[in-house]
Amino acid sequence: MKQLYIKQKVFSLGGKFTVKDQQERDVYFVEGSFMQIPKTFSIMDTTREEIALITKRVFSFLPKFFVEVNGREVLTIKKEFSFFKARYTIDAAGVEVHGNWWDMDFQVLQHGKVVGKVSKEWFTWGDSYQVQILDEEMEGVIIAIVVAIDCVKADQAAASSAATM
Repeated sequence: MKQLYIKQKVFSLGGKFTVKDQQERDVYFVEGSFMQIPKTFSIMDTTREEIALITKRVFSFLPKFFVEVNGREVLTIKKEFSFFKARYTIDAAGVEVHGNWWDMDFQVLQHGKVVGKVSKEWFTWGDSYQVQILDEEMEGVIIAIVVAIDCVKADQAAASSAATM
C-alpha cells in the first residue's frame, strides 16, 4: 500500500499544488490554468510529463468536468439540476466512488474491488487529503479523481460566493 498526501495551497491563483509521499517528496505536480477558457488542471509526474488532465466544459447548461488519464477519458463529474442543495454525479466506466466524496472521505473501486481510499486531514491550513493507493496501476486515476473532486468543490464555492454578492 502506498500513501500520498495532497495539500492544496490556499492562496494560489493558478491552482498550483503538489502531491507528496510519506517522506514529503514531491510525486506529482498539479497546475491549473489561470484566466484561460476552458479551465484546466494538469497533473504531471516528477519528469513534468502530463499523466492526467481535468477540463471544465464552459458552454453547457450545468457544469461538467472531464478527466483524462494517459490520454483517455476515464470519468465525468457533472452537476445535476436541483433547486436546493447542489448535487453532482460521477460517471466512469468500471470505476466507482463510494462514500462521502463531497467531504473527501471515500473509497475508489474498480470492478467492485477497492483500489484506493481518500480521507480529509482536519486541523490543517488549507485542504489536505490522505490518499491510500491499494492498486498502484490505478494511482494516476485515483489522484485525478481527488483533484477533480477538489476542482468541483472549488468551482461550487466560487459560484456560491458570487451568487451572494
